[in-house]
Amino acid sequence: MAITPDALGGASWTVWGGTLSFKVKIRQELEAHPDGIGVEMGGTILEAALTAGIAYPHGCQSGNCGACKSELLSGDVQMSPYSEHALSKAEADQGLILVCRSVPWSDCEVAWLEPDDLAVHPTRQMDCRVVELADATHDIKRMRLAIDSGGPFSFSAGQYASITFPSLPPRDYSMASRPDEDLLEFHIRLVPGGAVTPFVTDRLKVGDHVRVAGPIGTCFLREAHRGPIIAMGGGSGLAPIKSIVETALDKGLPQDIHLYFGARTERDVYLEDHFQALAARHANLSFEVVLSEPDGPTARRTGFLHEALAADYADLDGAKVYLAGPPVMVESAVAAAEALGVRRQDCHADAFYTEEDKARMEATA
Repeated sequence: MAITPDALGGASWTVWGGTLSFKVKIRQELEAHPDGIGVEMGGTILEAALTAGIAYPHGCQSGNCGACKSELLSGDVQMSPYSEHALSKAEADQGLILVCRSVPWSDCEVAWLEPDDLAVHPTRQMDCRVVELADATHDIKRMRLAIDSGGPFSFSAGQYASITFPSLPPRDYSMASRPDEDLLEFHIRLVPGGAVTPFVTDRLKVGDHVRVAGPIGTCFLREAHRGPIIAMGGGSGLAPIKSIVETALDKGLPQDIHLYFGARTERDVYLEDHFQALAARHANLSFEVVLSEPDGPTARRTGFLHEALAADYADLDGAKVYLAGPPVMVESAVAAAEALGVRRQDCHADAFYTEEDKARMEATA
């Protein structure tokens, strides 16, 4: 029996065993509990799971340790207060929850993080020095930094950091370098009228000092995976994809790696020679540039990345897809990947929102 939304302020509850509850499916427990478990009104997912005899990974049960960190695959929850050491704002923004603090507000599906989904690195606050600054394209700078203090810095390929230039607000940028390299590389695209990127374009110099904090992010290389890798970068979203692809090759991962780089026009293409050289040395790597708005006749492939994906594959079951770039590119490519059989938990995406994008989303939330 269902309680109507009007009866409970817009929520739709189900009566399980005489009490109001929502149904929560746990991905790792679908064989034993195909219909999910009932979570009583006001109760947490973890409490219900443990009551049902499910060995859900957990620790403190008070939002302080992060042991029950999980992915919210569908549905809505409300989380009671927790420590940001257990779940960072960036992780919460990317759909992670602590089930010990999560009270369902709809039917949900969750999955606890497997060992390969965990990137555990100490958070560092570092003073870094610009040692190289070069034009990658007409509006993207490649910046390399040396760590002067606050290191060592460990991260997983694909993660990002918060960078603070002198007297400016912090901004998030992905590492384009491999985790084992001494210098940190970032690709910074000019946002006209922005508060930070014009400084990088016009005033930043070799020798200047910047603050770097991190690492952050859940869109990183899953090294234990052995299925095909689809790596897609749009614009400066090539930065974390570069780190992921180069790390996979450096570690000798044996599976096929298909790298797509989406750019608007010819002048937006960069690092092409670099990736062509990598593909020549590694038989398992393919690389293709796709132009969405060519400004003249071209021999290159044209269209959008999600269209290229749909045209090239009939079935991607078992693949991992890594995506980074403009939100519309990421969203359309994730949808295309799922239509080809990729599980949502195997799509690892990092959408590059501008500060204007973020403000607009907050205003309409």
